[in-house]
Amino acid sequence: MTTTRRIWKRTVTAAAIGCAFAATSTGWADSAEPGTFDLAPLRAAPMVPDAAATGAGPRPGRDTGTWGGLQVAQAGRASSAEGGGAGGTSGSTFKVGGFYQGTFAYTYSDPVHWSRMVQRFQATAEGRLGEHVKYKLGGRVDVDPLYYGSNFYLDDVKKNQRFSAIWGENYLDFEAGGWDFRLGAQHIIWGEVVGLFFADVVSARDTRDFLLPSFDIIRIPQWAVRAEYFKGDSHIEFVWIPVPTFDRIGKPGADFYPVPLPSPTPQSVASLFNNPDRPDRNLSNSNYGVRANTLLGGWDLAAFFYRSYNAQPTFYRLPTANLAQPFYYQPLYDRISQTGGTVTKDFDSFVLRGEAVYTYGQNFASLDPSAPQGVVRRNTLDYIASVEIPFERIDGRVNVQAFQRLYFGGGADAVALDSGTWGASLLVAGKVTPTIEPQLLWIQTFGGGGSLVRPRINWYPVKNASVGFGVDIFTGPSDGLFGRYNNRDRVYTEIRYDF
Repeated sequence: MTTTRRIWKRTVTAAAIGCAFAATSTGWADSAEPGTFDLAPLRAAPMVPDAAATGAGPRPGRDTGTWGGLQVAQAGRASSAEGGGAGGTSGSTFKVGGFYQGTFAYTYSDPVHWSRMVQRFQATAEGRLGEHVKYKLGGRVDVDPLYYGSNFYLDDVKKNQRFSAIWGENYLDFEAGGWDFRLGAQHIIWGEVVGLFFADVVSARDTRDFLLPSFDIIRIPQWAVRAEYFKGDSHIEFVWIPVPTFDRIGKPGADFYPVPLPSPTPQSVASLFNNPDRPDRNLSNSNYGVRANTLLGGWDLAAFFYRSYNAQPTFYRLPTANLAQPFYYQPLYDRISQTGGTVTKDFDSFVLRGEAVYTYGQNFASLDPSAPQGVVRRNTLDYIASVEIPFERIDGRVNVQAFQRLYFGGGADAVALDSGTWGASLLVAGKVTPTIEPQLLWIQTFGGGGSLVRPRINWYPVKNASVGFGVDIFTGPSDGLFGRYNNRDRVYTEIRYDF
């Protein structure tokens, strides 16, 4: 069966399930029986052996917004979407905001089971301390009642996903000597494209739901010191992160754990994987970087360098003294250097974007049994080109992207996770009525990585509220970037209210 026919069959199946899903109570618990893994997600995870059988014109500032559940941003100034930079002005001295979001997901691939009922509550507050100092406070609480009673997941998974308290942006803004400073937990976004991470190298991420939530939920702020200087159409910034924040990858046995594991996952398989071992908290292990950008003839050009511990772990295969279990997997964080650039140009009828990042010092989990500690070192070049065409008449857009990863210092054959030879994505969305907005996001890799297909319908019943109905379809081989989740296809409903 061809990939297209397989996707069509899954879509029809999901639509039928979705009709029943919309009519069911969201209070159901799992009843499945046991039995029967930037271009950031390309950090390689090991394959488990058979025995154990992922608008506005460019300017030197940041324009952020959400469209159809996908966040789109241009890199630049540290000012948030709600206000200006440290030296800016505001119409009010204090304001509060936030959102509620409920996501209810049912995995219809075998084995079928309820996989998400998470309720998210976020609150933020912004204000001023005198004339020249601004502050922002924020945090989010995620509660998923499914993981309090499910008999499908292991206990460690349920404990990890039933409740999370996540800090938001918490910082002070001020100006001194012509420089803008921001101190505290903050989002530092150096680039963004639809559905994937490339030049957005600073952010830590919550990947327990892979790339499925919107980016404002995936991103985790870094506790950082940030200094920026603006002159005309140019801008430079320096970033220091004394204590880095790392990705939240969940526990072995979770639906989107980075390593492809059986579903449901036996405890004997999960026990092969240790918890991530984070670097010691000292100044020598801090992250730091610099970025400069300018506006030249309508082209927004930027270049950056970032030295850090990779926020995503590499799974090392380490020996044991137990002959019955001769090895285990230890997630460790590699010290890497990244050099890259971004470009944006508004051609009125369409917007062109490009991002490229060269990474030095990254190790990847390997299938080669002779590889020391089960990893191979590869330098990589990740790049992506994007064209976005807006359709104002229907409040819609079409976005087309092409991307690729190149390996240096050795081939891709020894890398456990197959990202494919190259990839492309398509986003089509638009309002057919003032309140109904269908959209389709299709990310396809060629040469082994698989694909992710996401049809969705958004309904906007009242101001600041939305209800989404969608399907997430994964295809490809089990060692592929998307194919590792090819038995995690799901239908879902998402309710959100912003205030």
